[in-house]
Amino acid sequence: MGGGTILILLLTFILHFDQHLAQATNLVFFIPTALAATTINIKNKNINWKVAIPVFITGIIGGAISASISSNMNVETLKKLFGAFLIIIAIYEIYSWYKVYIKEKIRHNKNI
Repeated sequence: MGGGTILILLLTFILHFDQHLAQATNLVFFIPTALAATTINIKNKNINWKVAIPVFITGIIGGAISASISSNMNVETLKKLFGAFLIIIAIYEIYSWYKVYIKEKIRHNKNI
């Protein structure tokens, strides 16, 4: 979860933007940031091109398909799907935190 998620929540719940407009606005903010980060990472030679090219191609294809589907979707359905996505991401983040910190703490206490 990143800043775009927070931006969409703020735009929809506080400023009462339509879900489609909030997600489009998020993309407008995301593109320059992604381009700057990509430029810096290319310059610093931090990109594994064998991985990056297939991810880029599938990301473009997936993005085009998703945009086409979501633009024709009912706003309420889109909101519910976005909410479900956030819940899934939150569960994953909590699980990841547990896996890294709690299990490590348990392992550390056993060694004492």
